[in-house]
Formats: sequence, structure tokens, C-alpha cells
Amino acid sequence: MAQALRPNTAGGLFASDGKPHPLQDALLAVTLVLGLTSFLTAIIDDDLHLLSSWAGLVGIFTGAYGQWISETTRERFGLILGLGASGVGFFLGMAHGGLIG
Repeated sequence: MAQALRPNTAGGLFASDGKPHPLQDALLAVTLVLGLTSFLTAIIDDDLHLLSSWAGLVGIFTGAYGQWISETTRERFGLILGLGASGVGFFLGMAHGGLIG
């Protein structure tokens, strides 16, 4: 055979390099939590516009920085999900009353 079969030692489906990335993983987790918080509070109640707009804004900034320094597809995939949820929550929070009460 011309090509030898090599086992997949990357450790995960999307983690392509097999190295730990603690800063990127932390930014991924923070962005996902802020995005989920922003999205859910914007949908649940109009009076939670301060929480949804601020969580969305911070989630957008952490997600953008995470995209800038991300190294694997897994990180980028999760960050895009968090950025989308943060953006929707931010804009709904702005529509319901904005950043300042």
C-alpha cells in the first residue's frame, strides 16, 4: 500500500490539533453562557432588557476576541453559536428598552 493508515489521535471530532487551549476554551464557555443568558432573558420578559442587552454586548465582545485568537474548528463553531445568541439577545434587549433603564 502506498499510504499507511494512521489512527486519529486528535481526541475529538473538531479539535484538530490535539493541544490544550485553556484561554480559548474559557472564552468559548463565557460566550456561550452570556449568549444563552442574553437570548433567554430577552425572550422571557421585556422587563429584563438591562440584563439581556448588557449580557449580549459583553458576549459579542468576548466572542469576537475568541474568534480572533481561536485555533480549532471546535472553538470557532461554538463561538459562532454564542455570538449569534448574544447578538439576537442584544438587539431584542435594545428594542425593549436599551442599556440604560
